[in-house]
Amino acid sequence: MTQKVLKLGVPKGSLQKATFDLFEKAGFNISGYERSYFPRVDDEELQLIMLRAQEMSRYVEDGVLDAGFTGSDWIAENNSKVVQICELLYSKATSNPAKWVLAVPNESKVTKPEDLEGAIIATELIGATKKYFKKKGINVKVEFSWGATEVKARLVDAIVELTETGSSIKANNLRIIDTLLVSTTRFIANKEAWKDDFKKQKIENLSILLNAAIDAKTTVGMKMNVNRKDLDTVLKILPAERSPTISSLADEQFVAVEVVVADKLERKIVPELKRAGASGIITYPLNKVIH
Repeated sequence: MTQKVLKLGVPKGSLQKATFDLFEKAGFNISGYERSYFPRVDDEELQLIMLRAQEMSRYVEDGVLDAGFTGSDWIAENNSKVVQICELLYSKATSNPAKWVLAVPNESKVTKPEDLEGAIIATELIGATKKYFKKKGINVKVEFSWGATEVKARLVDAIVELTETGSSIKANNLRIIDTLLVSTTRFIANKEAWKDDFKKQKIENLSILLNAAIDAKTTVGMKMNVNRKDLDTVLKILPAERSPTISSLADEQFVAVEVVVADKLERKIVPELKRAGASGIITYPLNKVIH
């Protein structure tokens, strides 16, 4: 092992699989996380430690970890003084931000937060929930929930729970009456570690690679052959902000066009490109897109 090592906290729990998938897409081979809190990675300058996202920012702030991944909600909840390197737009199931919502059973007569005066609220996000109701001037009792919070919605008056798609809320026959805050994944660093040249560069390198892997998840590469007489028509179909690469072919009447586009746009423009005269159209997935 090299003496220079970055101690990196990776979230255990709901973000675990999405985080390791992202690392692998960025070019890292990770193993052993099914059995150990210290996964192996093919980079001798990295030491991975798995911790719950809820406590990650505290360990980074205290210097137990040099850097780590957690939600902006837990940074605020813990009031942690850390360096926020970047926002990483990925979550458990989608690329959408997660939301902490105030929810009640479908059969509840509660329709707005003000109806909860004197109520009991169960949540894991104690601090933010108390601030929310205090700001609204609503007196409630906020109780800590150790998990399975949706079940407790019928034991107390309401819950504050994290949701990404809302499917779990609906599946438990609950109704959202307000959103407390929106949270995204953040890459954070200890303030002293950020002053260390080696650790800072290592963190910056990781930030570049992981963001490139995230961008690649929603884009595809496209290649096609185009007759020169059809080139202007084809270029008008391609997104204006993406400058395509145009290469000559052995047949001087044709050129090869290559471009990176959003995967949702690809579905729309492939038939249009075909009608405009493009042939040999190939689309392929990307591992990293670095802007």
